Amino acid sequence: MFRTPPFAVRFPSPMPAALAAVLACAGVAHARDEISGPVAATVVRVIDGDTFVAEAHVWPGETVRVSVRIRGIDAPELHSRCGEERVAAAVARDALAALLEGQAVTISNVGGGKYYGRVLADVETSAGGVAPAMLSRDLVRRYSGGRRQPYCG
Repeated sequence: MFRTPPFAVRFPSPMPAALAAVLACAGVAHARDEISGPVAATVVRVIDGDTFVAEAHVWPGETVRVSVRIRGIDAPELHSRCGEERVAAAVARDALAALLEGQAVTISNVGGGKYYGRVLADVETSAGGVAPAMLSRDLVRRYSGGRRQPYCG
């Protein structure tokens, strides 16, 4: 008879590690657990103003679905206690969706780790960098790590 162990083992999300492993096998250079890319990707859906789900095209006929956190920006939170921040978050999410809609996307400098199952990456479309575009519209803030600044007082 099989018995369930008295403890549960939790494993981190396999997505960032899976993407890194697949890209490493494809011969993509990396340093410090970072994949330099660029990797072509198709946007599946936008989650919020700084995160989207993509199908990364790692080699012909092979894709990896992964959540991508855009490097260098921080968007307002959709689930904030502050109503003003929730409104700003919806505007940022919709703007990112419009910016990415129908666009060929590349992700580069892809890193994993502490981003709750997401990878952190630079993101570009044919029009240029996504982070600078969102910053120029004043929809997000610059972010380089560390403690997040609140949007509401």
